Amino acid sequence: MDRIETGIDTTSLEYRENFTAMKEKVEDLKRELDRAINDRSPRARARLAEQNKLTVRQRLDLLLDKNTPFLEISPLAAKDMYDSKVYGAGIVTGIGVVEGREIIVHANDSMIKGGTIYPMGVKKGLRTQAIAMENRLPLIYLVDSGGAYLPLQSEIFPDADDGGRIFYNQAVISKMGIPQICGVLGLCTAGAAYIPAMSDEVVHVKGSGAIFLGGPPLVLAATGEEVTADELGGADVHCRLSGVSDYMAEDDAHCMEIIRQIVKTLPPGNKSLLPLREPAPPHYDPMEIYGIVPKSLSIPYDVREVIARIVDRSEFLEFKALYGQTLVCGWAYIHGYPVGILGNNGVLFSDSSLKATQFIQLCDRRGIPLIFLQNINGYIIGKEYERGGITKDGHKMVNAVSTCTVPKFTVMIGASFGAGNYGMCGRAYGPRFLWMWPNAQIGVMGGEQAANVMITVKNNQLIREGEEPLPDELVRQIKEPIIASAEREGNAYYSTSNLWDDGIIDPASTRDVLGLCISASVNAPIRSGPYGYGTFRM
Repeated sequence: MDRIETGIDTTSLEYRENFTAMKEKVEDLKRELDRAINDRSPRARARLAEQNKLTVRQRLDLLLDKNTPFLEISPLAAKDMYDSKVYGAGIVTGIGVVEGREIIVHANDSMIKGGTIYPMGVKKGLRTQAIAMENRLPLIYLVDSGGAYLPLQSEIFPDADDGGRIFYNQAVISKMGIPQICGVLGLCTAGAAYIPAMSDEVVHVKGSGAIFLGGPPLVLAATGEEVTADELGGADVHCRLSGVSDYMAEDDAHCMEIIRQIVKTLPPGNKSLLPLREPAPPHYDPMEIYGIVPKSLSIPYDVREVIARIVDRSEFLEFKALYGQTLVCGWAYIHGYPVGILGNNGVLFSDSSLKATQFIQLCDRRGIPLIFLQNINGYIIGKEYERGGITKDGHKMVNAVSTCTVPKFTVMIGASFGAGNYGMCGRAYGPRFLWMWPNAQIGVMGGEQAANVMITVKNNQLIREGEEPLPDELVRQIKEPIIASAEREGNAYYSTSNLWDDGIIDPASTRDVLGLCISASVNAPIRSGPYGYGTFRM
């Protein structure tokens, strides 16, 4: 492979302005992440201390191997929802290492509303389980929850992808042979009692952990029986009498130590074999991405400059370099793992769609994971292109993305609009992980384009009815809220709050994030199903 030769002048005014703009976005991101981790009330902290409990981050520090990375999933879930204080949807999830084994953990943060489960918390839990199933990762639950947030119970309880699906998935995960270990560090109330009951092994903390289908208030109301939480479902009850729990822990720290020992007894994981190469850093500094990406999404830039700063040695074997040039495809290595990369350099034409289809098929046949770098306004439109077959050629690309069997990873590095989101492996197309840069935007189309479409449709209607087109002032009044809404609902923070992605990342850390994702993915077979494709229209 040849090294990509950069064309970036790091001393130019444009580079410096871009660098400053991206640096400010990253600093905003770090402030939001810090707030999500640390903004807890003194009252919540005091209550935790009174209960002799550790914070969720302290528990994770004791659980995970020292000096190993922790890839947190959706740390800004539910941002600006509810009362804007349900940070991370009240849950910390992520991929880490325990006793040398990659695992995924789902941990309630009891300093947020007592660990109460909100609708987005359910969605985040289901995403955690999906990651465990797709990547065959042992799942550790650290339960400390007051149960469902009852004022929103209709959004939590009844539907196919609501709270009940958590326990359905636990049964499926068990059938798949994926280990599930539960630490009971606080309340496991009502349906949440099934989390430990459906786990392989349960560690129950004495004095603070309690499991019951109905808590003391409900028992009193239903039966008239007065009972404490510990008498009803404490560690002694479930370790000595019911058999629900398997190990009794003296405190949180002891619980983490027992879980670590359980993980140590698990059969070794069998990672899929890939033709690995000795890892090496990029030739160019990943921080230079800050200066490469323009301040405005409307300004194009060469995605090869990004690729050069995330792949090993900045080496890249480009596929069909002279054909379909609005899409860059090629082979590289990231942290020693072979990857096939697709990155946008403009809208998708028929030739770039066909190029993508062939490249995806080659990677799938060879068992090489795929990485999609999205900066796409969509597929080309217009009479000439429809006659040229853009719809059926775009379909071929969408078909290939949908049915390929190797792990896929998506990073939104700019725009992600319309069907371009689909062709470049958006959330609906099954990427193992999907990340966003803080400058990224997502939507059916950009705000200005959406507003112009609405005005054009209205004017055409008025003309058909024999009336005058809209006056300029009314056009402005109609366009402004449409543009504002698109900007609000299309930005990276809105996306990550709604769990449309797995998190917003610092562009300079993209290489490391992808390396961790690939490492996690090969705990599962490299193919998720039989090789083959559906019908490609001629």
